[in-house]
Amino acid sequence: MPERLITPLIVIVLILGSLLALRSTNSSSVTPVPVSSVAALVPDRVPLVTGDEPIAEIFTRAGCAVCHSVPGIPGADGRVGPPLLLGTTGPARLADPAYRGHAKTVHDYVIESVIEPGVFVVPGYPAGTMPTWYGAKLSALALEKIASYLERQGVTAAQ
Repeated sequence: MPERLITPLIVIVLILGSLLALRSTNSSSVTPVPVSSVAALVPDRVPLVTGDEPIAEIFTRAGCAVCHSVPGIPGADGRVGPPLLLGTTGPARLADPAYRGHAKTVHDYVIESVIEPGVFVVPGYPAGTMPTWYGAKLSALALEKIASYLERQGVTAAQ
């Protein structure tokens, strides 16, 4: 599929995903991000996330919920990117022969994946989908909180 056809397709999926994510967010502690801010997913439309926000708000404001499913985060049921169950999937990704990054821990892998998303693309997901500018929109504290949260998330025996 030509590259110029992929971009509009991704934008459409992101718009639909953000509408669904925002519609299913019922928590009053989470400040919803306006659809126009998340749907466009352009750097000047995504607010800086400081890390002072509650964890659910960090994921929502950063736009993670549009593309990823994240356990425990209301409305985070995106399907564009892989589910963020890094407590379970992280060790396997670090051991994958295709992994070319420098992380030695799942925590560091999460940080690396945000700052340099092209280092390892999870099999079955398209390369170049994760924006490369996300690291500039998250403070160091926000990124640390995201990594700490995600390294504890996994598939439970009941799932």
